[in-house]
Amino acid sequence: MVMDTVQVRLAHGIVNKIDELVETGIYSSRSDVLRDAVRRLVLDKLVGVLQDEGDSVKEIRELRKKLSKEKIDLDEINKLAD
Repeated sequence: MVMDTVQVRLAHGIVNKIDELVETGIYSSRSDVLRDAVRRLVLDKLVGVLQDEGDSVKEIRELRKKLSKEKIDLDEINKLAD
């Protein structure tokens, strides 16, 4: 899977917390921590947007799969919060 590279600047304290998550084995790398955080943010923004008409667990799994494979348009995500 081809992924884009994104550079972010974070406060030293946040980087320390990310490193702690990696050191404890919860995540294998800083990148894994940040990818999971972004996925969770995107899913959080989608809560209330999804219609509850079926198997919501299945819908969320499909969204997570889709988000992990596609480029994310942050402008579109920000529109969800409006």
